[in-house]
Amino acid sequence: MRQKIYRLLNLDEEHRRSARIFEFFILTLIALNVFAVVAETVGTIEIKYKTLFWDFEVFSVAVFTLEYVSRLWTCVENPRYRKSVRGRLRYSVSFFGLIDLLAILPFYAPMLIAFDLRFLRAVRLFRVFRLLKVARYSKAMNSLGDVLKAQRAELGVTVIAVLLFLLIASTIMFDVEHEAQPNTFPDIPSAMWWGVVTLTTVGYGDIYPITPLGKFLGAIIALLGIGLFALPAGIIASGLVEQVRDKKEDRFFCPHCGHKLE
Repeated sequence: MRQKIYRLLNLDEEHRRSARIFEFFILTLIALNVFAVVAETVGTIEIKYKTLFWDFEVFSVAVFTLEYVSRLWTCVENPRYRKSVRGRLRYSVSFFGLIDLLAILPFYAPMLIAFDLRFLRAVRLFRVFRLLKVARYSKAMNSLGDVLKAQRAELGVTVIAVLLFLLIASTIMFDVEHEAQPNTFPDIPSAMWWGVVTLTTVGYGDIYPITPLGKFLGAIIALLGIGLFALPAGIIASGLVEQVRDKKEDRFFCPHCGHKLE
């Protein structure tokens, strides 16, 4: 029984029909929960459908709790969590284990801890974390996670380069604009806000250079920022292309013996 439930929860091919029905049900429930969280923030809707929202929340928590307990019970079928106690503890602190816990924790937390009623609403809003459960059932999101893990070295170098360029650009702009705008550019951290807005090409317009040299440097920094912030997107895109190509090539090999299929 434990093995069958494990295969169902993990979308095993032997239980494809049942697994797909379960997957569709959970994804639909997650989508409805996110819609409910958003709708509850509208005062008129919350007052009119308060009872309905509560009943749906109780039903959702019951389903997610049953799923979490089932995954905790059956995780020992996975070789990574083979040991009865230690394996379940390892699963409970894994990424998806924590996500499953976050999906139900906002409901139980006020019952276990005496929260200030003003803070209670904020706790309930954390139900939006249920959206992260989609990652378990989405092959595309799993592929993205694999790419981020495989390209972490390149992405790390890119992030360091972006932060370094942000620091240099902010320091230069502070030095150029500080005398002309002592209140707008009082220090380098304040100039870094301008740097983030400029490098990301958002351009809120709340902070901007007014000196001719500052405008010239600002234009150069903005142009460089376009290319610099495009680097992570390029790395992730190339990684996804490689993964899709590898998966297509794997289809032509037998999963048991490894020989190429004719």
